[in-house]
Amino acid sequence: MESEVQSQKNQTLESSAPAQQTLGGEFTRSGIGLHTGLFTQVRVLPAPTGSGRRFIRVDLPDSPEISARIDAVGQTMLSTELAAGKATVRTVEHLLAALAGMGVDNARIEIDGAEAPVLDGSAQEWTAAIAQAGVVAQTAPRLTWSLQSPIWIREGDAFVAALPAAELRFTYGIDFDLAAIGNQWHSWSPNAAHFTVDSSFAAEIAPARTFGLAHQIEYLRANGLIKGGSLDNALVCSAEGWVNPPLRFSNEPARHKLLDLVGDLSLLEIPTAHFMAYKASHSLHTQLARSLNALRIKQPVTPQS
Repeated sequence: MESEVQSQKNQTLESSAPAQQTLGGEFTRSGIGLHTGLFTQVRVLPAPTGSGRRFIRVDLPDSPEISARIDAVGQTMLSTELAAGKATVRTVEHLLAALAGMGVDNARIEIDGAEAPVLDGSAQEWTAAIAQAGVVAQTAPRLTWSLQSPIWIREGDAFVAALPAAELRFTYGIDFDLAAIGNQWHSWSPNAAHFTVDSSFAAEIAPARTFGLAHQIEYLRANGLIKGGSLDNALVCSAEGWVNPPLRFSNEPARHKLLDLVGDLSLLEIPTAHFMAYKASHSLHTQLARSLNALRIKQPVTPQS
């Protein structure tokens, strides 16, 4: 693996940081996990200023907390897993993307199993639940910062990058030999800076479903993965085309990868930057997040109201 990281003087404080936000109420969703195939229930509640997004394993003794932070990332094989000691929670990226995309900084996420439910394979149900619960401003400002120099991480022809930019933007490209997918891209920028209030995420990104390749299904299941996968919670593509159309967007796979990127980058304070990815993975996403987090720690800033 080749990894290239370039960074220097990468942080400045923005003068008018928006307020932190939490949920206006609570909500509950349940379903099977994509990889474990086990049924779990998630209850998401408001949380105090500065507490961040935290998973609580209510099924385990003493209900251990797992912070949704980059330093808690465990394995990243076809999903992102967080860990605190022996407690883990897997496939968190869709829920975290929904919380970040809808502007929720602080949330208590109670879960009674080791994997978040996949629901329909997208973040659509999560964003609908957040919208129904409402999002409310809190008293403290967010930590906001801008990237000043580019960061690149590459593995072969796949890469992720963060580039200095005047506004927050995400661009994602994928390339598959299967004609129904092929080479496709999507670029998206929130309507409001730092996801303060953003209906465009719910409309343009959240509905995009996870996807898989028909010829890989048996292999993945033989290796203990996608036990809960079905045509109800994932798009499946074969050499002949999509097994379960119609698509919600012509480039739904690229949009879903962008959704995953937002979820993985939500494990830190996302800076104002243009994030670009091509043929990337949860592993590359989280490597970029670690590099950004290390940069922020080296040059700490204090929020200003």
